[in-house]
Amino acid sequence: MHIPENYLSPVSCAVMGAAMIPVWIHAVKKTNEELPKEKIPLLGVGAAFSFLGMMFNVPLVGGTTGHAVGGTLIALLFGPNAACIAVSIALLLQAVIFGDGGVLAFGANCFNMAFVLPYLGYAVYRLIVKAGGGENCKPLTRYIGAAVGSYVGLNVAALCAAVEFGIQPMLFRDAAGNALYCPYDLSVAIPAMTIPHLLVAGVVEAVFTVAVFALVQKTAPDLTYERLRTERPEAGGKRYVPIFALIAALIAATPLGLLATGTAWGEWGADEIAEVVQNGKALGYTPQGLANGWEMNVLMPDYSLEGMNEVVAYILSAIIGVALLVILFKLISIPMKGRKQSA
Repeated sequence: MHIPENYLSPVSCAVMGAAMIPVWIHAVKKTNEELPKEKIPLLGVGAAFSFLGMMFNVPLVGGTTGHAVGGTLIALLFGPNAACIAVSIALLLQAVIFGDGGVLAFGANCFNMAFVLPYLGYAVYRLIVKAGGGENCKPLTRYIGAAVGSYVGLNVAALCAAVEFGIQPMLFRDAAGNALYCPYDLSVAIPAMTIPHLLVAGVVEAVFTVAVFALVQKTAPDLTYERLRTERPEAGGKRYVPIFALIAALIAATPLGLLATGTAWGEWGADEIAEVVQNGKALGYTPQGLANGWEMNVLMPDYSLEGMNEVVAYILSAIIGVALLVILFKLISIPMKGRKQSA
């Protein structure tokens, strides 16, 4: 679901980036009001779950690959506003260090995965919880809400990405009539993106969300958005050990993401897109925007490092990503030391 560099026009990237600015401003303001200062560093752990979830590629229908995002999961733990910030920072690290998602397309990727996914996913969760008895509902109701919310959130986010891809050839063409950027219109992009997500990726997202959410509910129930807003936070201590252990286990298991063959839809390189077959026909040309577009040189492209075994490089990438996220949110919490604890 990561939109790469040069698949969207510069105008499209600018519009999507501008659309995210008020969202980020709102998210920062509300998170500062809602989240106790002592929980801000733990938001780095939530971002780490998203970062790691996106490293586990799974094969999708049609020969492409996909992954979980964890946006609804973070919303369940820290709230949708905090989730927006956490996923945005995870996406930023992926773009500038690992080349996963375009830097110019950062606003579009955040709109889909850091805005639509967590806010919608959490809204669906709350509707199901309210219908099931509200705050006194059974745990099963919460898990059903988490599953349905994350499934809906991911699939609508995928639909948004498909629309962003699909409008490019309608708006931007060269003198010969060829697309300048993404060459596939809505009739191709929407089914190509949504069907695999409806059948596979959405299920993976739901399973990932419920599994982690259930672990948190059993081992550290105060580490949920509903409890954070209404109760004084308890000291973390040993209760968070299972969560940290899960992070470590996910890091060690990330090479499983290398087993999925193929390229995620819409993430082909300029050197291969001409040969990509859609609806039984190869594209036959390379869009000028892809052939001549801007590309950033990143430290570890595609989570790899020249001369290093790909499994080792993948694990190292996971360690670097998680460490940076934890450190960043720890640094973010420092100026907040003067804030009062939640009552």
